Amino acid sequence: MPQNQTHKELPSPSEEAIQYSQQLSKQIRTALARHKSMTFAQYMQKALYTPNLGYYTNNLAKFGEQGDFITAPEISPIFSRCLARQAQQVLQQLDEPNIVEFGAGRGVMARDILLELQSMGQALTRYYIIELSAELQQRQKETLQNALPEALFQKVVWLNQLPSTPISAVILANEVLDAMPFERLRIEPHHALRGYVRYNDKTTKFEWDYQPITDRHLQKFTNRLIQHIGDVSELGYETEINLHIKPWLESLNAILSQGAVLLIDYGYSREEYYQPARVMGTLRCHYQHRAHSNPFFYPGLQDITAHVDFTAVAESGFESGFKIAGYTTQANFLMGSGLLEMASDPNAPVTEQIKTAQQLKTLTLPNEMGETFKVIALTKQFDQPLLGFSVRDLRHQL
Repeated sequence: MPQNQTHKELPSPSEEAIQYSQQLSKQIRTALARHKSMTFAQYMQKALYTPNLGYYTNNLAKFGEQGDFITAPEISPIFSRCLARQAQQVLQQLDEPNIVEFGAGRGVMARDILLELQSMGQALTRYYIIELSAELQQRQKETLQNALPEALFQKVVWLNQLPSTPISAVILANEVLDAMPFERLRIEPHHALRGYVRYNDKTTKFEWDYQPITDRHLQKFTNRLIQHIGDVSELGYETEINLHIKPWLESLNAILSQGAVLLIDYGYSREEYYQPARVMGTLRCHYQHRAHSNPFFYPGLQDITAHVDFTAVAESGFESGFKIAGYTTQANFLMGSGLLEMASDPNAPVTEQIKTAQQLKTLTLPNEMGETFKVIALTKQFDQPLLGFSVRDLRHQL
């Protein structure tokens, strides 16, 4: 992961990018003037998802070396092939085997999963991609059309919302939860505050505006948090909570008649997430492969994320009607899903073997993605033990 930087050290955007950001900032200011106040979650929703201008919906590069970050499927096809092996275990038990993928980036993961399933002889009814960005949809179509046989490409269906009728499927979401708009909280010695956003006319920038918490759900959560972390110093304790997880999982449960949901993201169990020493929370912004903590730097030009509370995911999944079928680190999951046998090809050229070894280190080493990233599985009408959690299942840590 890139090191944290102050925004003074960040590269300057192009003129085209600055214009996108200025247009988006104007829209956010208009909404702010109309509603008089804006929570940080509302600001984040607009910064990331405003049609054509938000970070995930505009035409600027995001993924790979030209963008702001690199995801596991872009590092090595072995990641997606392991996911395909896990998916296949479930798909072969379904009357109508479908896959639903959220936020498919450039389409690299979909491509490698589809090719791996085909090589295993696994039939597939549809591969649905839920994608809000028209520009990313176009990129995904190009990636898949260039790599897949025509008959396989025809199975891919693009949607901008969940299917309208229940289906049996494996639902995949890699680095989706971390980009859901979250609330920012600040605990001070004598009170708790919620993060709002205001516009400063003098500096011509957005900035934090912390106000007393009035929302009952957040008050309840904050009271429990204060009991957990104990006394805080004058410097305060800042953290995040994602209120979108439960409604999102409820919507997945409503359209899934049978199958599994696999969620891969960086995060912790609740105990680890809200530890007393984590006084600055986990809010991170990613801009041109640099990480920093200012969410108001050129709105629309950077990713805004927070780590995932996997205990909240498990609780919300259970309350939504899912069974919690497994929780482990990315390294353990990949090992359980056939990583080592895929990685060892004695006939490959030495340069290729070295390249693969380097990719696997990034995916599995503790100080890379191996332990920071976790995988949680939620199942419905499916009771077999899942391959990916056979090496080490950490559900007891939730």
